Amino acid sequence: MGSVKTHRDLQIWQKSMDLVTIIYDATDDFPTSEKFGLLSQIRRASVSVPANIAEGFGRRSNGDFKRFLNISMGSLFELQTEIEISKNLGFISESKFEELYDYTREVERMMSSFIRTLQT
Repeated sequence: MGSVKTHRDLQIWQKSMDLVTIIYDATDDFPTSEKFGLLSQIRRASVSVPANIAEGFGRRSNGDFKRFLNISMGSLFELQTEIEISKNLGFISESKFEELYDYTREVERMMSSFIRTLQT
C-alpha cells in the first residue's frame, strides 16, 4: 500500500462509495411505509461498507484493518439479503435486483482479494 496515503486512495473504498449512491438512487421509490423499515436498513448497510473500510484504515494496524474489512463484508452480505427481500416484496424489479446484486458481488470480490493481500 505504498502509494496509498488515505482511505480515499483505496479502490475498494471508492467502489463502495459508488455503491452507496447506486443504492440510494434505487431505493428512492420505496413505499413511505418502509421509511423506518427495510429502506432504512438497506441504506444503513450500504453506508456501513465504506464507513468500516475508512475506520479500519484509520486504525493503522493490519489486524484492526482486517477486522473492519470483515465487518464491512458482513454489511455487504446484509445488503445483498435486503435487496433480495426488496425484490421479493416488489419494491424493485428483477432487473434492478440483478444490477444491484452484481455490483455488490463485484465489491465482495474486490474486498475478499484485498483482505487476502493483508494476510501476507
